[in-house]
Amino acid sequence: MRIATASYPLDVLESWAAYEDKLSGWVAEAAGQGADLLVFPEYGAMELATLAGLDIAGDLEQSLHAVAERLPEADAMHAHLAAQFGVHILAASGPATDALPTNVTRPVNRARLFTPAGGIGVQDKQIMTRFEAETWGVVPGGPLRLFETSLGKIGVLICYDSEFPLLGRALAEAEILLVPSVTEALTGYSRVRIGAQARALENQCVTVMSSVVGAAPWSEAVDVSVGAGGIFGPPDVGFPQTGVIALGEMNVPGWVYGDVDLGHVARVRSDGGVLNRRDWEAQTGRADPVTVTPLA
Repeated sequence: MRIATASYPLDVLESWAAYEDKLSGWVAEAAGQGADLLVFPEYGAMELATLAGLDIAGDLEQSLHAVAERLPEADAMHAHLAAQFGVHILAASGPATDALPTNVTRPVNRARLFTPAGGIGVQDKQIMTRFEAETWGVVPGGPLRLFETSLGKIGVLICYDSEFPLLGRALAEAEILLVPSVTEALTGYSRVRIGAQARALENQCVTVMSSVVGAAPWSEAVDVSVGAGGIFGPPDVGFPQTGVIALGEMNVPGWVYGDVDLGHVARVRSDGGVLNRRDWEAQTGRADPVTVTPLA
């Protein structure tokens, strides 16, 4: 399959038609290059807040709800484009306030996966960054999910979630892990990229990182974003020796494309140079307890 992952800039949208034109153009471009799976980034949906005016978009609390109100319309459009172009699309995540888990009363950070046959999968972020938890009031949502699609088994680890190996391990059956992200500095981008590559190594799978790029001075939440799209695999049989299948140029908007054969995932899992995924359990009992040995 061919995967397209986005280095995506946020725009001030003057009308809903402007958003339709933008999204349709991005999807058409990737589909025209033969992409089967399109991955948009974390909080890419925040540009929808500009439809309510820059005063709303610039207010942390009001922008959450302005985007949440638009997500159903955005989802209908993504579903239409997935069917029209015959592609799978992970929509840019955004704050959601509908269909929340029991006892969740604040917005969650939600990504949605659309299939060309009309399927829709929902994945909420599991662990909040300090900004989300301490300043913005975004909270964890529903559980991790594994999506069985015609392309293969797909999981989603939203940005910070990719930095936690036990979340990755919970999705060990996934052949593809999608990592939509937004990071304000090279340090954050590096953490998420390292996390994505580590999950590809541990699970012997393909990971796909998408990024918001550029400035959005109208938003306190996503005012500056640093990153690039990337596609990674385990450095093993059938994959590049570096594990890097494709990598975009930093902060340059556009699609990053990579061709992936999931047969290589099956091969490294059964007969790779190492068997990280199989040998995960070998850690048990070796790291705990730790023997403290004083040295002179």
